Amino acid sequence: MLAKVNDLVGAFLDEVGAVTMLARATILNIARGKTNYTLTIDQMVKMGVNSLPIALIGAGFVGMVFAVQISTEFVKFGAGKFVGGVMAISVAREFAPALSGIIISARVASAITAEMGTMKVTEQIDALKALGSNPVNYLVIPRFWACMMMMPLLTILADVVCFFGGYLVAVYLIKINSVDYMSSAQQFLSLWDVFGGVIKSLVFGMVIAIIASHKGLITRGGAKGVGEATTSSVVASLIALFIINYFLSVLFFK
Repeated sequence: MLAKVNDLVGAFLDEVGAVTMLARATILNIARGKTNYTLTIDQMVKMGVNSLPIALIGAGFVGMVFAVQISTEFVKFGAGKFVGGVMAISVAREFAPALSGIIISARVASAITAEMGTMKVTEQIDALKALGSNPVNYLVIPRFWACMMMMPLLTILADVVCFFGGYLVAVYLIKINSVDYMSSAQQFLSLWDVFGGVIKSLVFGMVIAIIASHKGLITRGGAKGVGEATTSSVVASLIALFIINYFLSVLFFK
């Protein structure tokens, strides 16, 4: 049992080290001006614009479900006028960034790993190296920039949709006064709540892009290996997101 635990800890530390080295190489190459802007814009469209429908639909219904839960209970205790404030804080600090991160992990991380993993097992990445191209510059950096820039934008849109999804339910279903809903949101919500959530989403985007790229670059074993790497990428991204979310929440909002 101890030997197995030792192997698991060793494998985990190796993985963390490899991801850290890839992140270091990516940031250093960005600092050296190695960004391909055409590829970056193409990835922004794929990751951001194409993710909008599922992100906004998810945000809207999450806001509506949360509004049903808290509005019903708050009304029981005569605190219905505070629903808007609680909704605004919850959406800005947690729901919008976390939901956007989960959707990006499920949709984008899997796509990055599958694409790069397929290139790896079909030796296209080796061909890039043979031609003198750095895979980090050509493959990782555009995806890194795209995730880092599109995540905050998705989060801001999710903030709006989630909050007003809750508004529709609270005002028209639970019959909470709309003026109370909006005024309590203005009273409770601070600018830092919004900025903190956006910063969290930016960090999530960076982490997701690096983990997904790493999993794709180390893929082995043909089609089966690509499938395993894709699954591993999504799981690792989600676990990293939940852990980082906790520490950033404590740091920003304690």
